[in-house]
This record gives sequence, structure tokens and C-alpha cells, in this order.
Amino acid sequence: MKHTISVLVENKFGVLARVAGLFSARGYNIASLAVSETLNPCVSYMTIVVDAKDEKVLEQINKQLNKLIDVITVTDYTRKEHVDRELVLIKINYSPKDKPKLEAVFNKFVGKIVQHKGDTAIVEAVGDERQVKALLDELNKFGIKELVRTGKLAIE
Repeated sequence: MKHTISVLVENKFGVLARVAGLFSARGYNIASLAVSETLNPCVSYMTIVVDAKDEKVLEQINKQLNKLIDVITVTDYTRKEHVDRELVLIKINYSPKDKPKLEAVFNKFVGKIVQHKGDTAIVEAVGDERQVKALLDELNKFGIKELVRTGKLAIE
């Protein structure tokens, strides 16, 4: 089961490495990680997605995170009401005759063309994991050349 965890931390050198080390020490791969400053530049917000089957080990990770000196709060959103989103930039095959088809795709999804040169377009989209997957399925019809994702962001 995928767990989405937010961690508010002091914005200091080495904090990210210590937090990531807790997961790797227990053999869990971080599926997604997004980190940025909050309104307070001394505090950073981490959104971590980890695939963990054993709830006891995840509970231990939460406890270990709370013990780190630089950690302010830890929240596991897995069973809490929250909003999550992810940003994707996708480079696709494109020709001007494809524009109406592409616009039809974006009428169903939150996305837009941000650049097009020659036979390539770069599009951006925002959505939850299910929406992003559905969009990628649609854009496969155009031919995806490259893809980058931000990782999940979540807020209660």
C-alpha cells in the first residue's frame, strides 16, 4: 500500500539525507519525494510517498522521524482526508494538425501546451495520480518522447 507522509523540518544542511536514510535503513524505496520551503524560509515541507505493506514498520518509521532533532511534525495522510497533486511535463510528437485533438484531450484534463517547435510539443498537466495516468494513456496516441514528474504534493 502506498503511504503519503508529510514532514515539516528545519531547513538545514543534511536534513534530507537523514530523513531519506531512515527509509533506506529499513529497506523501503521512496516512490516520490518533493521538498520545498514553506512561507517561513527556515522551515521546509517534505511530501514522501513510500510503498509499505507492513503497518508496524511504517509506524516505527513515523516514530523515528519524530525523534530526529530537525523534524517539527510528521503527518501520515494515508487515512486522512487530503488533496494531492502532481505536475508532469511531457514532450510529445506534434504537428499543427494535431492541435484540435490535443485541445480535446486537455478539455478532459488540466493541461496545456507550453512550447512547440518543429515536430515536438511540451505539455504540462496537473492532477492526482489517477488523472495523470489517464492523461498519459491519452498522450501515448501522439507518441511520448520524454516525461518528467514532480512527485506527489499533499495538503490536509
